[in-house]
Amino acid sequence: MVMPLPSAPAVSAPSGLLAASRRLLTIGLVLVVTMAAFEALAIATAMPVVEKDLGGLRLYGLVFSGFTVANLVGAAYAGQEADRRDPALPFTIGLCLFGAGLVLGGLAPSMMVLVAARCVQGLGSGMIATLAYVGISRGYDESLRPRMFAVLSSAWVGPGLVGPALAGAVADHISWRLVFLGLLPLLPLAAFLTIPELRKLAPENVTPATNRLGYSMILAAGAAMVLAGSALDEPLATVPLVAAGLAVAVFALRTLLPSGTLVAARGLPAAVAVMGLACLAFFGAEAFLPLALNEVRGQSPTLAGLSLTAASVTWAAGAWLQAQRAEQWSRRSMVITGFFLAAAGIAIAGSTAAQDVPVYAAAIGWGVAGLGMGLAYTNVSLAILAEAPPDQEGYASASLQLSSVLGVAIGTGLSGAIVSAGDSGAWSTATSIGLAFALMAAFSLVAAGAAMRLPGTKSAA
Repeated sequence: MVMPLPSAPAVSAPSGLLAASRRLLTIGLVLVVTMAAFEALAIATAMPVVEKDLGGLRLYGLVFSGFTVANLVGAAYAGQEADRRDPALPFTIGLCLFGAGLVLGGLAPSMMVLVAARCVQGLGSGMIATLAYVGISRGYDESLRPRMFAVLSSAWVGPGLVGPALAGAVADHISWRLVFLGLLPLLPLAAFLTIPELRKLAPENVTPATNRLGYSMILAAGAAMVLAGSALDEPLATVPLVAAGLAVAVFALRTLLPSGTLVAARGLPAAVAVMGLACLAFFGAEAFLPLALNEVRGQSPTLAGLSLTAASVTWAAGAWLQAQRAEQWSRRSMVITGFFLAAAGIAIAGSTAAQDVPVYAAAIGWGVAGLGMGLAYTNVSLAILAEAPPDQEGYASASLQLSSVLGVAIGTGLSGAIVSAGDSGAWSTATSIGLAFALMAAFSLVAAGAAMRLPGTKSAA
């Protein structure tokens, strides 16, 4: 996954990014990220309307977690193929799957079909995001990468400013189905720009690699068991299913991720682990912010979606800030600072589940959280790419993406389980959402602690 102020005076215009040798790749990757940004923000905004139309509140979290679990398989396949050949073919497959998921989602007659559509879409998204990181690693010198990440983060600003409001208005006044189907025209253009450039980025040497696709399917199965178990109402069935799923997932992760990731060993393993914790905390809260504002505080989807806009802008601001200060500040210090900001912002945004907290606190809090993620996420991504083994950029990119999407799946799954438990029991929706946000803020602090094991050197710039 590639995430969320134009260039500040201290950062020169990224002429190196637009040199003739990489101009089309830069433009193509920006378009891909812009498309992904519209998709993520628009669907998160429209989901309360979708739930009212299709029903199935208990499946609400699976719309997000199913997407991210499928990402695991797509990311592993794409990373494996990128270390064997140029990334063009798997990128093409990823675009086709992403488009098929959009069509199926836009035509879905039930929430269950929508969950299936999001799984297909997730397969494609995992492949596209992983290969975008491969493109950055192979197509740009290390000195250009901080600015490339800043540019890609800025690609979230436009969708962040207009995407949630537009999606909310379309869902309110036309049809939520257009939120899915409206993205389809961008796919051929993305293919036209990026595929020829990706053909030029084959690895210099093909190294034998573990068959990560098989292990990623095992991981996806384990994650699905955990999510399914957490959604059950019967503890006697929940506990063994979750325990078995965790055992299966840990078995697969020990092969898929760098050795030492599960204990955040210093260096690359810690960077991969921190990435997962970051995505768990931020996106586990983001998926339920529109629901909190819509169902608990009675705000329209349009107004609820505007709260997501703040993080899109401030995430880009954080990414540009790290590009400006790459020579002065260490990655470790920027990451830790970012996670403290994210924890504070998530807590502020979650407090709006209480009726006596002003609704505008959601936008303020989410803006603070976005600024923190712009600092942290970008620097963790750079650290992972910098530590990639020679000619194994696909492996490092897949590890980054696997950690990211697994974090998102666990975060949205945990939040969804809390909301589902509240819906089944005596809790109010406000209480369950407040508990979910508190847990996500706590995970941000855990990520800050794990970030102490990151390399402390300054970024190349």
